[in-house]
Amino acid sequence: MTDRLSPAPATAPALALDGLTPVPAGKIAAIVTFLEMRARPAPLPEPSGHGLEVRRVERPDPGWYRALFRRIGEDWLWFSRLRLSDAELSAILHDPAVEIHVLMRGPDEIGLLELDWRVPGEPELGFFGLVAGETGAGAGRILMNRAIEQVFARPLTRFFVHTCTLDHAAAVGFYMKAGFTAVGRAVEIADDPRLDGTIRRDAAPHIPVID
Repeated sequence: MTDRLSPAPATAPALALDGLTPVPAGKIAAIVTFLEMRARPAPLPEPSGHGLEVRRVERPDPGWYRALFRRIGEDWLWFSRLRLSDAELSAILHDPAVEIHVLMRGPDEIGLLELDWRVPGEPELGFFGLVAGETGAGAGRILMNRAIEQVFARPLTRFFVHTCTLDHAAAVGFYMKAGFTAVGRAVEIADDPRLDGTIRRDAAPHIPVID
C-alpha cells in the first residue's frame, strides 16, 4: 500500500510499547496470510449424492461477474473487482490465462472459483467463495477438489492463495486442510469500500465503520 498513516485521532490507541498501530478513520486493516501448495494432496472428502457441478464460464460478462462476486464477497468486504471499469475487468476476465468457474446446484450459482495462470507455472487461486448459507456442508470441499484437479493437470512450481482476517474465520484452516501451507504474513490497510458506495454501508457488520 502507498497510503501514509495520518496522525492518530485523540480517541485512537496511542502508539506505545504495547505494539499497537492506529488505523486512520475511513480505512480498514487486515492481516493477510500467504499460503502455497507445491505437491498435489489427497482430495478432501466430499458428501455423497451432492448433485453439484463445476462449470467453466468462457469470456464472462463483467456485469454477471460483479453480481456473483458481490453475492459471495460483499459481507467479507471483497471490493477490488467492484472498483474496476468494464474495460479493466474484461481485460482480466477475458485473458486466456484466467479461468472463471462456477459451482452450480441445478440452475443456481452458489460458488466462484477463479484460477489465474498469468505467471507461468505459478497459478493463483484468485477468488474462491460460496454464497451465504452454503458453507459447512461440503460445497467448498467439492470446489477446492476441482481447483486442485485443474491446476495439477498442468506443470507448475506452486499453487498459491492469499487470504485475510476480513474473510470467513474458517478460511485459513480450510486452506490448510486442503493442503496449503502458510508461508508468510503481512498487514494491509485500504480505504473502507462502504464509505464511497462500492459496497453497501451495512455490509460486514462484524467490522465497524469508522468515518
